[in-house]
Amino acid sequence: MNYKLLFAATLCLAPSLAGAAIPYRTQQSRMPAPSAPDGRDAEAFARNKRFYAGAMYNFSMWQNGADDNVHVDGKNTSSFEGVLGVRIYDTFRLEANYIRTRAKWDSFSMDGNTGFINAIVDARIDNLYRLFYKQHLVPYVGAGAGLSWNSATDAHIDNKITPAVAAMAGLGIELGEWFTIDLGYRYMYMFTPKFDVISDFAPISHQFRAGARVNF
Repeated sequence: MNYKLLFAATLCLAPSLAGAAIPYRTQQSRMPAPSAPDGRDAEAFARNKRFYAGAMYNFSMWQNGADDNVHVDGKNTSSFEGVLGVRIYDTFRLEANYIRTRAKWDSFSMDGNTGFINAIVDARIDNLYRLFYKQHLVPYVGAGAGLSWNSATDAHIDNKITPAVAAMAGLGIELGEWFTIDLGYRYMYMFTPKFDVISDFAPISHQFRAGARVNF
């Protein structure tokens, strides 16, 4: 008799136990699975490759200068620079540059250790408008400011440390996620070091740049 009562009680409890499990299973099925970036949001590339480092070759065309008594002709020089940057967004990055500056005119020359902090905007149209999934050619524009520690040959300068500003534009050629070729132009204006051979002369150069960046 006891076995029959126990069996009947089990049959009565089974539906309630099954009903209690259904909401739990339903709740589990409704929880969204975490989605990975699809490569087209505002930080898709920056999230995967936040930093980059690189090196550049600069071909610099230094401009002429004159005062009431002296005229100097600018010469072309070559220099190199190191680059270290961080991507805030796919379309905006901050970059630090160290340049071994070489400037030359017909009667004197100047060497400098120049550092810039640049703000750069990348025209990454796939993330702005979602027209393309991949983009290998990325134009950019930017501006920067910094300081230059200078020394002169065949001239004397009063200001060994001078401020400098720059504006730039270029094209990044992305060869996959890790490697970018950088081709660009930079206008650099250096506040006057106060040369003794020419008064109120501020060095200005048009720089054509070529190099590469490694993204990590």
